[in-house]
Amino acid sequence: MKGIHIMTTNNTSLSASLPTSLPISRRSFVVGSGAGALGISFGAVSSLAPLTAHAQNTSFSPVVWVSIAPDNTATIYSAGAEMGQGTMTALPVVIAENMELDWAKVKVVQAPSDAKRFGNPKFGGGMLTGASRTVQGYYQPLRLAGLQAKLVMIDGAAKIWGVPADQITAEKSMLIHRASKRRMSYGDVAKVAQAPTELPKVDKSMLKPLSAFKLVAHDVPRVDSASKTNGTAKYGIDTRLPGLHYAAVLAPPVQGEKPEKIDDAAAKAVPGVKAIVPLAGGVAVVADSFFTAKKARDLLNVEWTKTSKARFYDSDVAIKEFTTRAENLADAGVTFHSHGDAAKELAAGTRTFKASYTSEHAYHFTMEPMNCTAKVDGDMIELWVPSQTVGFVVGGVAAAGGFKPENIKVNITLLGGGYGRRVEAEYAVEAALIAKAVPGVPVQLIWTREDDMLRAKPRPLTAQHLIAAVDANGKLVGMQHRVISEGIYARVLPGAFKAGGNKDSPVMEGSEGVYDIPGHLVQQCLEERGVACSFWRGVGPGYLKFSIETMIDEIAVATQQDPLKMRMDLTQKSPRAQAVLREAAKMADWTRARTGGRALGLAFSDTWNTFIAMIVEVSMRQGKPVVHNIWAAVDCGHPLTPRIIQTQIEGSAIFGLSAAFGEKLTYKAGEPQQKNLGAYTLLRAAQTPVVTVKVMPTDNEPGGIGEVGLPPVAPAVANAIAKLTGKRLRSLPFPETVA
Repeated sequence: MKGIHIMTTNNTSLSASLPTSLPISRRSFVVGSGAGALGISFGAVSSLAPLTAHAQNTSFSPVVWVSIAPDNTATIYSAGAEMGQGTMTALPVVIAENMELDWAKVKVVQAPSDAKRFGNPKFGGGMLTGASRTVQGYYQPLRLAGLQAKLVMIDGAAKIWGVPADQITAEKSMLIHRASKRRMSYGDVAKVAQAPTELPKVDKSMLKPLSAFKLVAHDVPRVDSASKTNGTAKYGIDTRLPGLHYAAVLAPPVQGEKPEKIDDAAAKAVPGVKAIVPLAGGVAVVADSFFTAKKARDLLNVEWTKTSKARFYDSDVAIKEFTTRAENLADAGVTFHSHGDAAKELAAGTRTFKASYTSEHAYHFTMEPMNCTAKVDGDMIELWVPSQTVGFVVGGVAAAGGFKPENIKVNITLLGGGYGRRVEAEYAVEAALIAKAVPGVPVQLIWTREDDMLRAKPRPLTAQHLIAAVDANGKLVGMQHRVISEGIYARVLPGAFKAGGNKDSPVMEGSEGVYDIPGHLVQQCLEERGVACSFWRGVGPGYLKFSIETMIDEIAVATQQDPLKMRMDLTQKSPRAQAVLREAAKMADWTRARTGGRALGLAFSDTWNTFIAMIVEVSMRQGKPVVHNIWAAVDCGHPLTPRIIQTQIEGSAIFGLSAAFGEKLTYKAGEPQQKNLGAYTLLRAAQTPVVTVKVMPTDNEPGGIGEVGLPPVAPAVANAIAKLTGKRLRSLPFPETVA
């Protein structure tokens, strides 16, 4: 297709030469992500200028992240996308802590889509929420910005009182001059203060220690709890605008195909249909209600191309081929990680262990299906979208729709789940193209659950082969770890992938770690089978820690070592790892023999700069595992909000348990075989165990938390099953029954 032909119900037409692929230009990405500006903004915090200049009797912004109203309330901008993980509380509480705000007087709003001011340094300045990098990326910049804001307020009070600034302290949104016992609120300063021409110079040495925290590391009320409880929270799908129309898209049965011939007569005859919009990868119907749009969409008769590479994809066949390749040691692939001389250590070992592992595709299942609302006015477009990244939305819309990046306004709404799926933005691009076909009319595109599964970008299918060797004392001395997988970065960010030495970090994250193995080699071999795979909750560590931790357990049992002691020996150089292992063992009473057909399983993970040890209690019922208890000890450094950390560990552990117990998306001739949840097995409430989490604060910068509970849960359960049955599980999901 060289372009698209827009057909409307009044038989008028529009032609637009739009690309069928979405090459995102560097300029588009920079505008959308702030790349190139972040090093300045966050490298020299003094450049964080206020959003707006102060006007008398209006709010005053001492720094870009916060504004103070005359009534002493503070509005804090949260740059992360809120998808249930607590970002909208965790990031603002850092500002509040260092600015000495009264949390009861704080209001939190979503930050504008302005990456030059609000971008994440961990993503090169992009406004992207994912990969457990949100808190890691923003923590120090927000601490410094909060401190700067406090100093601005102190300077303002000093000028009002005519006293030296060093005689004034701040506490709970109040300024106090100890000598005279005078008090003034931040709001009083806001009434008369002027924005400084240059913000105070600050550095890390001026930040308060963990022991002095009053909000961080303490439980504060989540800012989104009330609205999500009373039903007033607004997700993307809740967007309502005057004159709103709805769109449904008929997508090809196989990824990568395009419409060749469209018979839309029956669809156009449905009352309420406004336009039929052919797209590069589908056909959209715009109507006055979603019911009407879907009804008409289902009446379309489309002939599709049959040239997609994905038509040859069979996941059952692929997993066997991936395993064969994993076991072919002559196929070296790309060295992802190397420490010591693995070949030498493996050859010198007194005992060798070998095993192959597989993991199937897994669907994201966000509670809120993909959706986006868009409106075009002239050369301007505005979008309301539950997305994890502004940059991909802006870049994609600019490339496909021909809009200048500066003419694209993106409003990030609450997300009804993300799990990495909403990093990609093809649904927003589709909404933009549909809206462009009906200018002046706001259009909300909604994918049904069936659409969502048909167009899934699942967790990659993988095969792994591990070879490990121990010495005469049972010490692990060498490991070769081979991973075969579809790429993620290789497809989504090919430039960054090539610049990084063809290493696909999302696929391989978690293959390294703190275990002290004298010879360790990790090899990555990528496949390209035509089905687009993408980010997923704990994507790499989910299957990599499964293989590593079950292999460690297998070695421990075979060499008559306690699995806990073996891990303690492997982590002698990591006190934080040892601390969580000891604490989890204490929580679960590891040394106590279990009765009643129950057994304990242990696993450890150190990904995302967070350390977690997890122990599960399992029994078997008619060949199926029953998980009764999960105990987890976690050290994520400075714990911004302990209660949210606990719930994230609980949620990610249950998410991982569901995936291990049966989640599998299979493909035949490129078509997903599971069309809706009736054929896709999710964990049921009756299968949910009791989860006990202990957060262990340490004086380290915070690590990621939203995915942390997932990697250890499957291997811990598998290790417990091995104790009960003697059978080692080497596949995700587990077999339906274990003999």
